[in-house]
Amino acid sequence: MQTLDVNGLRLAYREWGGGDTTVLFIHGNLASKEWIELAAPHFPRGVRTVAVDWRGCGDSDKPAPAADFSNYSIAQHADDMIAALDGLGISFCHLATHSTGGIISTRMILKQPERFGRVFSLSPVGPQGIDFPPEKTAFFGQMKESRDLTRQIMAATAPSLFVDETLFKGPARFIPDAGPRAALFDRIVDQVWAVSDGIWFGTPDTLTKEAKSGELKGKMATIHHPHLVVWGMRDGVIKEADMVEMAAVMPDCRFVAVPGIGHSMNLEAPELYAGYFGAWFGGL
Repeated sequence: MQTLDVNGLRLAYREWGGGDTTVLFIHGNLASKEWIELAAPHFPRGVRTVAVDWRGCGDSDKPAPAADFSNYSIAQHADDMIAALDGLGISFCHLATHSTGGIISTRMILKQPERFGRVFSLSPVGPQGIDFPPEKTAFFGQMKESRDLTRQIMAATAPSLFVDETLFKGPARFIPDAGPRAALFDRIVDQVWAVSDGIWFGTPDTLTKEAKSGELKGKMATIHHPHLVVWGMRDGVIKEADMVEMAAVMPDCRFVAVPGIGHSMNLEAPELYAGYFGAWFGGL
């Protein structure tokens, strides 16, 4: 396992490939660098991909959360990722994001716009944030207390990997040809069980704060970095309307809706994910 000393913590990372084009992958909430493990072997030659676990996730350190979750804010995650790039000696790169990684990338771009190029956002939390009402925030606590519930909810983020009726009645059962995707999914669920309370409860808190402040949403029109936003039409986490708004307001943003896929194309259809990744970053 490779690690970096970042902002007083040890952050874990992985690399795939090599070349003159560098892409930083920023995972989503309750996730890790492993989410592109099956896709990365299909990325184009000449691209170096680096994935860093957030603080509190995967193999990174998991500090106790502050009372206001300030040490798990979106701004803090963005600062961690920028510091990780410093530690790796990466002065310029492109960004690939998933889910909450999208809004982290927005803060990174606004902080150091000259440091980043293209952005490939899979089902991102956009600059709009997400407003979690109290009952939805409480649901994260229920997940934390039940491994079975956590697995069932995680399955709903990757619905094409499971027999449809088992997504509603449970327990979720893999489709017959899930193959290596099933093993990766089960390993990812094990990782979710180990994340910090700063992730379980801090992420919905900070995303709600971002949504209510409206700060990043108000800056969308100033973000000129080319964005490719890809969203699965079975996604029950991210609203299509937010993706459409990003494409309409941001100066250079393309939106693609993909049928048959949920929130997690990088798990559900890793070769398809790699195809979009390669089309966006290959040949740069």
